[in-house]
Amino acid sequence: MKNSPRIMLVEMPIKIYAYDIDLMGIVSNLVYVRWFEHLRSAFLDTYFPLENMLLENSSPILAKTEIEYKYPLTIQEKPIGTTWIINMKRSRWEMGFEISTADRIHCTGKQTGYYFNMEAQKPAPMPAILYNQFIKEKTLLEIK
Repeated sequence: MKNSPRIMLVEMPIKIYAYDIDLMGIVSNLVYVRWFEHLRSAFLDTYFPLENMLLENSSPILAKTEIEYKYPLTIQEKPIGTTWIINMKRSRWEMGFEISTADRIHCTGKQTGYYFNMEAQKPAPMPAILYNQFIKEKTLLEIK
């Protein structure tokens, strides 16, 4: 993931709440999964909002989440969450994630999923708006 191009990048500040920390005073490992979900939602809000998906009777579905914890976070820190598309195919997608502060990367991860037609109850082609944006940004990165 370190070398994957950051296509369709979305960043957002992350607030750490008291309920996010464990008895040792650090952010619980489970919280990072929730942050990945918030980042994926922010990505969709940017590129293909939920209202548009519902009009098409479709939705992305998550198949796999991978996380590598590097350094703990405490409630005093101000992390930034970043997500991007690693790869996008006909109906399958892979997203990269990073939770960092100004001085270090605290966590990296990857999610894999499919685009799904809710009416037909089967994988569906990636919406053209998402796929075309991915190809456009990927091409621009390759040109540089």
